[in-house]
Amino acid sequence: MKKYIIGAVLLVIGALVVLSISNTTHAESLEIGKKAPSFSLKDPDGVEHSLDKYLSSKYAVVMFIATQCPISNDYNERMATLYNDYTSKGIAFVGINSNKQEDAKEVREHAAKNGFKFDVLKDWNNIVADEYGAQVTPEIFVLDDKGIVVYHGRIDDSRNAEKIKTHDLRETLDALLAGKAVPRAETKAFGCTIKRVKKES
Repeated sequence: MKKYIIGAVLLVIGALVVLSISNTTHAESLEIGKKAPSFSLKDPDGVEHSLDKYLSSKYAVVMFIATQCPISNDYNERMATLYNDYTSKGIAFVGINSNKQEDAKEVREHAAKNGFKFDVLKDWNNIVADEYGAQVTPEIFVLDDKGIVVYHGRIDDSRNAEKIKTHDLRETLDALLAGKAVPRAETKAFGCTIKRVKKES
């Protein structure tokens, strides 16, 4: 009898865990070939920027980044370098900060400290992160001039710059600019989980 009671309790616990997970699961990431949702977000100075602004370039690199995440911070120099290397080639870059605990002042100071020349926009209530299905920082979406997703995933395969084997984002941009197929249209993004606001189910 005791075994049956224990088994029943375990089943109830399992069901509650599954329910909890389903209630906290966010939308799946945008699929390759699908149109990305438009957005209009403000930078830390209160100036509004829309996705259309970045789609006026050949391609737009949308980067979900953070100020406090150590993994995202490992990529600060690489993100700044990518902007410097590709902005003159018709590639637009925009950073989006969706973490609930990182305010506009912190975002502004972080961008200045790390020499970001690209816009970094504040995604209050992580609305855009939810629409894109972004889960971690850093996480990258590359869009063509019509807003179609042509790449989604990581910047490269190692937070340690000395251990990089595949420069995924750089290889993607080089292929696109050369009119070639993207080598790997989807890779596994890794980093710190985006800290979302609690929303009513």
